[in-house]
Amino acid sequence: MASGSLHHAWLFAGPEGIGKASFARAAALRLLAEGAGAVLPPGFEVPDDNVQRKLIAAGSHPDYRELTRQPKEGDKTGLDLARSIPIAQVRGLGPMFATRPSMSERRVVIIDAVDDLERPGASNALLKNLEEPPQGTIFLLISHAPGRLLPTIRSRCRQLRFDPLGDDAMTSVLRERLPSADPAEIAALVRMAHGSPGRALGFAGLDLAALDAALSAIAQSGDPDNRRRVKLARSLALKAAQPRYEAFLERAPAFIAAAAPRLRGERLRTALDGYDAARTLAATARALTLDAQATVYEMAGIVARLAR
Repeated sequence: MASGSLHHAWLFAGPEGIGKASFARAAALRLLAEGAGAVLPPGFEVPDDNVQRKLIAAGSHPDYRELTRQPKEGDKTGLDLARSIPIAQVRGLGPMFATRPSMSERRVVIIDAVDDLERPGASNALLKNLEEPPQGTIFLLISHAPGRLLPTIRSRCRQLRFDPLGDDAMTSVLRERLPSADPAEIAALVRMAHGSPGRALGFAGLDLAALDAALSAIAQSGDPDNRRRVKLARSLALKAAQPRYEAFLERAPAFIAAAAPRLRGERLRTALDGYDAARTLAATARALTLDAQATVYEMAGIVARLAR
């Protein structure tokens, strides 16, 4: 950016929830602010009273577009999103590209995430723009799985890789964002998020420390009378507990994986087989919408095999 010779298309690649889209929005604002003549210190900061910032926040900047999956028709919560970004959204960039940028010589288009583009139509429509980029336009493409993109899209982009955060950085971020969370909850979020602050914040407030405690008790005792498993299954089967159930499906396989390095011999084999079984069960439960209570009971049974 500072050199003035920025490539026209960038692929921000890395696991979901580690800040790729946040970085893209910060870069887009900085590009548009500098393009409009703002004199700014080095870095990405742009003052709160900057006109470009206000226009982007209001959704009315003529030189900025952000393509994302939209809520389904009739959804009033804004949470039930379409499965993909359709070709109509990509083609909707046409009127903007038909004219020169309005406020400077720059335009910025963010696609979050380019993995969600409808194939083949939307992907091919984007490819045409990348092959013949409109003058002054910078594309910032977010990808959680760049290997699944069309090779022709990848080949026209410079790639910037984002890596998961380490535990210390994760703890620092979560303490800043969740000042009222206790240390046990922060530690549980760090263990579960695998270096992704976005994932951790999505699970915040779900008392993951209690889930970990329940799994530990089952793993240590083997739960011979099934009481712990039944209690956990019933608590996560309630409709209001759906977010905690989703968290449990992610946490249980990771819990087994974390226990495996401490084991030897037959117990290690049991843990490795249990990890495979837990991952398969979690994936199947999501894909087929299996009964939550039965799924939790079965998953807890896999964890119980870790006991001596």
